[in-house]
Amino acid sequence: MSNPLSQDSQAILLLTAPLMAGHTEPSADLLTPGEYERLVVSLHQMQRQLGDLLTADVDELIRQFRRVVDGERLKRLLGRGFLLSQAVERWQARAIWVVTSTDVSYPQRLKERLKEDAPAVLYGCGDATILETGGLAVVGSHNAAPPLLTYTGHIGQLAAHARRTIVSGGTHGIDQAAMQGALEAGGKAVGMLADSLERAVLGRDYRSPLMEGRLVLASPYDPMAGFNVGNAMQRDKLIYALADSTLVISADDQNGGTWTGAVEQLTRLRFVPVYVRSRGELGQGLMELQKFGALPWPNPTSPAELIRVLTPEPDATVTSDNENVAPVPVPELIPEPPAATETNPVLARQPSKSTKSTESTAEPTLFDTAPDVTTPKGSR
Repeated sequence: MSNPLSQDSQAILLLTAPLMAGHTEPSADLLTPGEYERLVVSLHQMQRQLGDLLTADVDELIRQFRRVVDGERLKRLLGRGFLLSQAVERWQARAIWVVTSTDVSYPQRLKERLKEDAPAVLYGCGDATILETGGLAVVGSHNAAPPLLTYTGHIGQLAAHARRTIVSGGTHGIDQAAMQGALEAGGKAVGMLADSLERAVLGRDYRSPLMEGRLVLASPYDPMAGFNVGNAMQRDKLIYALADSTLVISADDQNGGTWTGAVEQLTRLRFVPVYVRSRGELGQGLMELQKFGALPWPNPTSPAELIRVLTPEPDATVTSDNENVAPVPVPELIPEPPAATETNPVLARQPSKSTKSTESTAEPTLFDTAPDVTTPKGSR
């Protein structure tokens, strides 16, 4: 991902990217996705490429696009060459790569599923090939209770033992719990961020897995861009597009990005099967998602079972690789504790001493039993 930018990629960045290296706010002149698409179509009709906008005859070419985009505006955008060089230098110093839709290294899953809605530019850090590995997308609320975070961490661990990638949004709460569960178990993860990519790659939490090639952080937004609700909702469709299946851990009823992204997937995009958590107190949001077609999570307890969930309708004539995965020794996963009360939250790992609840009706655990995995001799 350290290859020099092609002329086509340079043109795309100049026309559509904020290039915030020397600014706190993006340029208002940037082409909208619709304008950019119309410009690309016009160029193709003329059998020209985006990179041709950086050649000597650009003035004549721009005149032919007067009905598509204002010529003076195009000139201003294409004249940001020095700012682009500053931005590239800043990205490279932080190990941030950039690919555009014209590059062969651009994720094919995004092109095939999103088509014209695929972002023209994708920034990232880490092993970009992980973006093509599919896996399980895990999404949910930012303010999830500790028991749900523990449960989500178990899902990440199980995915790691099944050698399947966890795909999530990288924000605090459910997203980070899923990713950390996978990474701590030696697995791989994708964090598709809606903001602050630069800050994330410079943080301590992700340094080791990024360097070890087990994590990739990516974003369709400038590495210095701050949080924006609209960006977060648009980002969600990329999470679904990169996965084989999606598990919604928690969602507010008819409110928030998790709900909106799941409904869009269930009713319009339909890239992958959408599951919802089926143990513990579900809440109205998850129950309503089932009315849109979401499936109850089958609660796989072994790597082989998870693989079967992520591989619907397997070819019965082909011997599955599951036999090669299931016997792999993995650390024992701790059963999910009961839901915590507000005054005495239950954290991820509890002391070995057990205490009886003072409540007469405790909420059922999310894992009725520990996942069916084996512990290698001599471990722990």
